[in-house]
Amino acid sequence: MATDYDQPRTDDELGEDSLEELKARRDAQAGAVDVDEAELAESLELPGADLSGEELTVRVVPKQSDEFTCNSCFLVRHRSQLANEKKMICRECAQ
Repeated sequence: MATDYDQPRTDDELGEDSLEELKARRDAQAGAVDVDEAELAESLELPGADLSGEELTVRVVPKQSDEFTCNSCFLVRHRSQLANEKKMICRECAQ
């Protein structure tokens, strides 16, 4: 069912819950979250971690005839992104 978020809310949708009901619901949900901290720590990559044993495979494609290298950001972009042909700057850097 699609929801129209622009439509004004009615009083019955707002639901006037008491503060005690909201606190009880929050407390009940707080205990429901079960996170295994050891599993979470194993999947976490720290900055500066030793990745010397990892191998990265990337296929490098040479610059095509319809591409240029921006002299400002040094990214290879399509000719349609060229803002200034004399300076060889892309539209993003020209802004």
